[in-house]
Amino acid sequence: MGSLRARLFWLLMASAVVPLACYLGLTIWPLPELLHWLDWPLPPALAAAGITLLLTTPLLLLLLSQNLFVPLARLLRALEGAVLSYRDGDYSLTIVSDGGVDELGELLRLHNELGHSLREQRQHLAQRELLLDTVVQNTPVALILTDAQEIVTIANIAARQLIDEGRSLVGADFDVLREQLPEAMRQALTSSEDCLFSLTLHGVDETFHLSQRDFRLQGRPHRLRLIRRMTRELSRQEVATWKRVLRVISHELNNSLAPISSLAHSGAELARRGRDEDRERLPGVFASIGARASHLHGFLDGYASFAKLPAPQLQEVQWPAFLEGLAGHCSFRRIGDLPGPARFDTTQIEQLLINLVKNAHEAGGDPDEVTLALSTLGRELRIEVADRGPGMSEAVLAQALLPFYSTKRAGTGLGLALAREIAEAHGGRIALANRSEGGLRVTLTLPA
Repeated sequence: MGSLRARLFWLLMASAVVPLACYLGLTIWPLPELLHWLDWPLPPALAAAGITLLLTTPLLLLLLSQNLFVPLARLLRALEGAVLSYRDGDYSLTIVSDGGVDELGELLRLHNELGHSLREQRQHLAQRELLLDTVVQNTPVALILTDAQEIVTIANIAARQLIDEGRSLVGADFDVLREQLPEAMRQALTSSEDCLFSLTLHGVDETFHLSQRDFRLQGRPHRLRLIRRMTRELSRQEVATWKRVLRVISHELNNSLAPISSLAHSGAELARRGRDEDRERLPGVFASIGARASHLHGFLDGYASFAKLPAPQLQEVQWPAFLEGLAGHCSFRRIGDLPGPARFDTTQIEQLLINLVKNAHEAGGDPDEVTLALSTLGRELRIEVADRGPGMSEAVLAQALLPFYSTKRAGTGLGLALAREIAEAHGGRIALANRSEGGLRVTLTLPA
């Protein structure tokens, strides 16, 4: 059939050449020559017929060209309908070709392939949405999604059971729902922070963790709230923690009480003998007993300090005086400039930094490389203690801030845990990270 461009080219050529050829054939050659050879006179109407044919032939060719333009117009109408169907989300329309292999046939083939691809993608998307909805609805975590007007758009089964006894929440005003909830849960949902709260459900105390995140969905702001039941997990963690506490305390008590018992027995035996050389040994025995008792007393004081950490007493701190006092307890090299005055509990932060600097020296690196850096970032104060020791493995980094976790033979596992408690009591946080050049960096972040 040829291409559409070729068909148009030959149509234009025919509309130009055919009328001219007919006119020349009727008026110049060969018909006039044939009539002259037959000695027939040239009819006057022949010239007029040639001129008429010259004028009417383009019109005839234009009428004949409808077999080209009619299919094209029909195709354009079909494509218009297909585009409107795609706009409405209907990808089922297929345009049937008349068997041509020109540009129109290729366009139809590409259109049908596009429709098939869109149908498959929509089917896969529907399957993924169905899978996601099944997972969301059946997860034990209560999930509530609200839009910018706090209208509930998604609420799974767990959320419906927790908030409204299983009734649907979609379309409800979350502010109205929140006012009907128990006090602890209402306060947690009113806050924009992640938190724990407790409820009494069916006569049983339950603890929940609330996580809230803001994000944009299809260009519009939404808020996602996840409420997870934590009672069983917290109970397991509490039992595990108490077991760890008992192991540490039992180990430390045995290490102290066994020598005290042995020394007391030896002192009693020496006193019973009454000899002069035995009496001279008694002060050493009593000194050893006192040393072990003092160690045990300090050990128990450390636990008491962790368990009874007082609320921080904030006061304005001038860095030169604070750092001078800190240098009297531990050695470090300060780097960088001093920021402006800060507000924190000097006693608690000083104890925290003493523990961090002491740990840095015990890491085994160059003592001159134990550094202290102070800076402000936005509305936060950052204090960094760094060393050039071996650093920590990923497993140790993940547990180093947990109470009673220690890699030291004689460690209590309370130094970094107490540092974290102090930081969080100030509204800050503490983080540990290995340095790329070797060593460990502990970063304390406090509100400026």
